[in-house]
Amino acid sequence: MKHFLSINDCSTKDLNALLDLSASLKKLYKSGKRDLCLAGKVLAMLFEKPSLRTRISFHVAMTDLGGSAIYVKPEDIGGIGKREPIKDMARVLSRYVDGIMARTFEHRVVVELAQFATVPVINALTDWSHPCQAMADVLTIKEHLSRLKGVKVAYVGDGNNVARSLAFAAAKLAMKLVVASPKGYELDKETIKTANRISADSVSQVNEPKKAVDGADIIYTDTWTSMGQEDEKKKRIKAFKDFQVNAKLVKLAGSNVKIMHCLPAYRGLEITDEVVESKNSIILDQSENRLHFQRALLKKLLS
Repeated sequence: MKHFLSINDCSTKDLNALLDLSASLKKLYKSGKRDLCLAGKVLAMLFEKPSLRTRISFHVAMTDLGGSAIYVKPEDIGGIGKREPIKDMARVLSRYVDGIMARTFEHRVVVELAQFATVPVINALTDWSHPCQAMADVLTIKEHLSRLKGVKVAYVGDGNNVARSLAFAAAKLAMKLVVASPKGYELDKETIKTANRISADSVSQVNEPKKAVDGADIIYTDTWTSMGQEDEKKKRIKAFKDFQVNAKLVKLAGSNVKIMHCLPAYRGLEITDEVVESKNSIILDQSENRLHFQRALLKKLLS
């Protein structure tokens, strides 16, 4: 495991090892102790999209492990692949730093960085995939339910990068994912086929939220309008109006269902404030676990 670009690239063994390491390091750091395995190491953090959780969690994770991080905005370098070829950037950075983290629009950017870099490359988000988020989510599910096998996750919303990464995670880790989206906004058929080739019937798509949440252990949602889709906002709000995660929908799943959202949450659109703040919500736990998973990932790749 040299890079971390998509959950689909990883073996079940590697994913479980990362989850175990995440839990172990979380316990260590909660006890006030430190593992300085990355002392003297440097991570370059390339950003095309702004972020709260990604930037802070990766920076803190590197610092926690004794290393340091450099935040690189698009204007600092004239854009990724614009002022100079991505292959040149990857090879130059590889001579300066010990790892490259990239949060970009096009997935091909992280793929090309990994192709030419001689240091590990981490996908911190692309329009196609958000593997760090999905693995932090899985860590959170395991903490709250004490298992992964057979857990049913109902994802209500856009069939986007988060849904795709959750699909691969479900297939690799013996969970079940049901995605409920309006027609025209479903998770792509190729991802569903790929997931179900890994594990039969692990991922399914429906167009009715009530059907998805029936018997669910987890109800998960995300923004209806991702960065780069702002021109579609009014159209999307109209299309998704019946896909809000609210108290009425949550009630159909039962009193013990857990609520997840990768944040930022647009309260009153994809989810209500009441549900975010309810006793069923584990949203802040999953947000915190971005730090704990990424700390483990950095140790695995850079140490």
